[in-house]
Amino acid sequence: MDEEREIMEMDVIFVGGGISSLSGALHLSNLIKKHNESVEQSGEGKKLDEIMIGILEKGAYVGAHAISGAVMDPAPLKELVPDFLEKEAPLEGEVTKDSVCLLTSNMKITIPGLLMAMYSPMKIHGNYVVSLSRLTEWLGGLAEEAGVDIFPGFAGTEILYEGDRVIGVRTGDKGLNSDGSKGSNFEPGIDLHAKVTVFGEGSRGSLTKTLIEKRGLDKDQNPQGYVVGVKEVWEVPEGRIQPGDVIHTLGYPHDSKTYGGGFIYGMRNNQVAIGLLTGLEYEDPGKDPHREFQKLKNHPFMVELLKDGKLIQYGAKTAPVGGYFAIPKLTVDGGMIIGDAGSLFISNKNKGVHSAMKSGMLAAETILQALVKEDTSAQQLASYQTALLDSQIGKDLYKSRNYHQGFQKGLWIGMIKMGLQYLMGGRILKSRLMTEPDHTHLKSIQEQYGKANPTSQEKGDFMKFSFPHWYGHTVILKSGNSRKENI
Repeated sequence: MDEEREIMEMDVIFVGGGISSLSGALHLSNLIKKHNESVEQSGEGKKLDEIMIGILEKGAYVGAHAISGAVMDPAPLKELVPDFLEKEAPLEGEVTKDSVCLLTSNMKITIPGLLMAMYSPMKIHGNYVVSLSRLTEWLGGLAEEAGVDIFPGFAGTEILYEGDRVIGVRTGDKGLNSDGSKGSNFEPGIDLHAKVTVFGEGSRGSLTKTLIEKRGLDKDQNPQGYVVGVKEVWEVPEGRIQPGDVIHTLGYPHDSKTYGGGFIYGMRNNQVAIGLLTGLEYEDPGKDPHREFQKLKNHPFMVELLKDGKLIQYGAKTAPVGGYFAIPKLTVDGGMIIGDAGSLFISNKNKGVHSAMKSGMLAAETILQALVKEDTSAQQLASYQTALLDSQIGKDLYKSRNYHQGFQKGLWIGMIKMGLQYLMGGRILKSRLMTEPDHTHLKSIQEQYGKANPTSQEKGDFMKFSFPHWYGHTVILKSGNSRKENI
């Protein structure tokens, strides 16, 4: 027998307290205020009084599940919060110096300016290095000031339907024992009902993937591809790196068959964010993304950077790199998908913060019109996806539509294809390159090593960190800082 659950009626619920949801909720609140002021002044139209907007965040506080260190195009932020500098947005530094380096096992080769044309999408002067955890917490404060209700510590565990229509989400039960039985302090989850439910859970969100599967939203699209990013934040001696300095790396420790690369972002207070992206379509069952990252840190270039430094945070998360042809249908009756949950990460720029922010804002603009018309059907909400694909975000996604797919045959062929894509506006020989799911590339132990029982050195202790462990998760493994000192 189902537990009797409290029902809370909202107008709009954003699932996930990340950049996309916070931006969407804040923008929607501002738009409603402007709409009502316009109606009052003109006497025309319908006011939207007491619109309740909520955000579900599974972490203990907004920003708890964000990992520091990213490069952000500030254009959507300028639109969302025009006075973001006056409001002391937590920006680590404006990017004025960036480079791309090819690493061998013991050398660093800076790619010269002539070849940088191939990497022009990654030229990021005027962007900002940001701490995602600080930026998320800052946006959360602005959203609460605007009247948005944020529910930290509540994870959405089930989508609620009325027929095919999404009508809200159910939060997780509390007070369960380790075996799943009810403890003495058991409390059933709450059913949150809403006119529109917006899924901004990030990469491979637990609810979003069930919605996509149930409604066949990815029909005829490429299968989604993922990278796992293992990241650390270090405090290094003064003068070692400047806030806003950015270095991207190719090559070592990855072999030529593995998609991915490293990054180094200079932050304030003598901090530096370092990390390594590893494509999950690798063949070797002994490959361990975390172990590869440790190899990167032992490169002479990295050793010099981190010498006498102190590790203060580390973690990992996935990012969707399937690109334009892996974007699912983003709207259903009563529901919308935004940010990384909708495969809006721009691979050739290695960026997803600004696209997540803009997608939330465009969703908000569509929701406003839906609320005014009292129509939250998929047909009414579909203008969101049209606006998104017509925006600069959509144009960038289309230009890079075959980027990740171009590396399926390895780094060197991928670099040639990348150059051709740049020259031909995203085309190579075909307008659309197809891919296979990540897991289909993985070889068996027998295939990879020629024997059923390779040594631990041969297989790299792969059982400890095989890629399903990372799938769809953000994992903060260590943080010695309190909320007020969030990095």
